[in-house]
Amino acid sequence: MQQNIFDAIVIGGGISGLWTTLDLALRGVKTALIEKSVIASETSGKFHGLLHSGARYAVTDPKAALDCIAENKILAEIAPHTVEDTGGFFVAISREDEEYYEKLARALGNIGIPYRELAPSEAVKEEPQLNRESRIVIEVPDKVVYSRDLAVSIALTAFNNGAYILEGLEAIDVKRTGDDYLDVYVSDKTVGRTAVLRARAVVNSTGPWAGIFARRIGIKVEILPTAGTMVVYSKRLTKRVINRMRPPSEGDILVPYGDTSIMGTTAFLLEDPEATPTPSKEDIEFLTSEGSVMVPALAKTPVLRAYSSIRPLIKFKDREYATRDFEVVDHDNPRGLFTIVGGKFTTGRLIGEKAGDSVARYLGVGKPSQTRSIKLDGGDPYMELKRFRGSSSYRSLYSAVEHVLSLRGRIDEERGRSAAYAVLGGVISLESRKMLGL
Repeated sequence: MQQNIFDAIVIGGGISGLWTTLDLALRGVKTALIEKSVIASETSGKFHGLLHSGARYAVTDPKAALDCIAENKILAEIAPHTVEDTGGFFVAISREDEEYYEKLARALGNIGIPYRELAPSEAVKEEPQLNRESRIVIEVPDKVVYSRDLAVSIALTAFNNGAYILEGLEAIDVKRTGDDYLDVYVSDKTVGRTAVLRARAVVNSTGPWAGIFARRIGIKVEILPTAGTMVVYSKRLTKRVINRMRPPSEGDILVPYGDTSIMGTTAFLLEDPEATPTPSKEDIEFLTSEGSVMVPALAKTPVLRAYSSIRPLIKFKDREYATRDFEVVDHDNPRGLFTIVGGKFTTGRLIGEKAGDSVARYLGVGKPSQTRSIKLDGGDPYMELKRFRGSSSYRSLYSAVEHVLSLRGRIDEERGRSAAYAVLGGVISLESRKMLGL
């Protein structure tokens, strides 16, 4: 196998790793992303689909709230094909909810998150399924983001700008060779053998598993892996995201996702991130009960399924609570290794920008980040797939690609877009492997 040398290797194909890869590629840094499974297959593909306005964190975590509202606007501009501008309601049902209103409104004003108060009767006209006993309703600029569409669009844009997207490669060790390079030892699941990739800088972007990977290579990174369950219902009951007007807690967000509704979420610390919990009957009943307080029809809506996810929370020494904020750790040993700690899907682009800044400084690259303004490729996944006709990766996936392309212009074109994005992600990985001789 030929030796592959890069300026930077990003380990982990979740939202933060994808944005970091794109950020570096746009700076002219030769970058490879390696993912042990497929991109956005874990935490970034298992959240509730909410593109936060920041209102959820305005009172308790204003820094995260400020980041969220900024990224909410940026993502809607650069990737409109992955975002649905639904808007969101915060609703006060109980007297305790009502008492929280003043704190929330003041925090929203201080941060600069736009909102408007509606008479409950007006809100019910706009959202007929809303609890008619609602005491206060305010509207905020929450949106919905479609996970796989965005993940593949980022990967495609990075690939089109010279990055390599390598699925099925699990990083098992990182060692400094004594010169300017780090060796990343990988297990290639597609051929059942190990290989070594070399880079001047390596980014550990493994999310909730960042601490486990760090320990594997002999360093310490503090992570608070937190598990949560979400429930998917068979109908889209509301046009908007519906939030309970109270401090962030369990069972306080109902998200309209495509033709379904997703209720989230429970939360508890998880000692072993490798052991993702199975959703329990009690979790489903709890979330349904909490959600039906805001939208009573939820109690009679069939449950399609439930799933659990793990989130990488961090706890700073000067704070009493875990935060959805993030940091990029620049390790002294081995030099050239960086770890992304914390964060959330909404702030993934910002995380990638800050990680890109750190790596660029280390490499001596002066070109600034461009992800705030670049329009992402992939608005038409069918057209993007056609570009690869005739390539070796197309021939390898001939039947899958042609099945997907056959949906264009037919009754299932809209439903098939998700499949088109999924197959496109596989084609990008195969093309990257071919270019590198893997």
